[in-house]
Amino acid sequence: MTARIIFRLSGADTRPFLQNLVTNNVDQIDQGLVYTALLTPQGKYLADFFLLADGNDILLDAEGGQAAALAQRLNMYRLRANVTLEETELQVKRGTGAPPAGALLDPRNGALGWRLYGADSGDDGSGWDAIRVAHCIPETGIELTGDSYILEAGFETLTGVDFRKGCYVGQEVTARMKHKTTLKKGLQVVEIDGAAPVGSDIVANGKPVGTLFTQAGGKAIAYLRYDRAKGDMQAGDAVVRWTPSA
Repeated sequence: MTARIIFRLSGADTRPFLQNLVTNNVDQIDQGLVYTALLTPQGKYLADFFLLADGNDILLDAEGGQAAALAQRLNMYRLRANVTLEETELQVKRGTGAPPAGALLDPRNGALGWRLYGADSGDDGSGWDAIRVAHCIPETGIELTGDSYILEAGFETLTGVDFRKGCYVGQEVTARMKHKTTLKKGLQVVEIDGAAPVGSDIVANGKPVGTLFTQAGGKAIAYLRYDRAKGDMQAGDAVVRWTPSA
């Protein structure tokens, strides 16, 4: 598991502050972990993270490589709000077996098991890439980049966006993609014969189709342009095939 940084947000304005920024409904933290994202005003991905309640405070579980930039962005938005953001020494463990006391279920997909916040980090050695590929679950910094739109990345299936919560940064673009357009590109699970480096271009009939990402067990996550993703496609030395769901 990549290193995680756990921030603590406290102060009387913490919930409304986050509610006005992130893609999911912050009030759901009263029922468990909330998976959400922060977007640019143009609707593109900046960071994804988990939120959980800790008394009157909110803990924010972020990927380590994004943590500094995320904290800077949150502080930029904070202005005069009564919100304090500080890094904690908390760690996160995860696993797919029986959850230990105090663990919270990963809200993205039941196959991802649980997350436990405390003094220890690590995981139980589950085949995380295989789980992600099987369920088309994107990873920070691999499938999720600054060019990503969260609906193309499957955030609706991952319960990472709430279309009823009201305004947030990037909401207008996200809502328009949901209600007024049909997605023409996105992340999908493909079959793969062979292997190719993550980030390899996928080509069919001499035309670019998309990008190949995480691979496991003869399958992979790929970002595809749907109108060109037909028949045998090439990614480096590997052959890729996509079967659209009915």
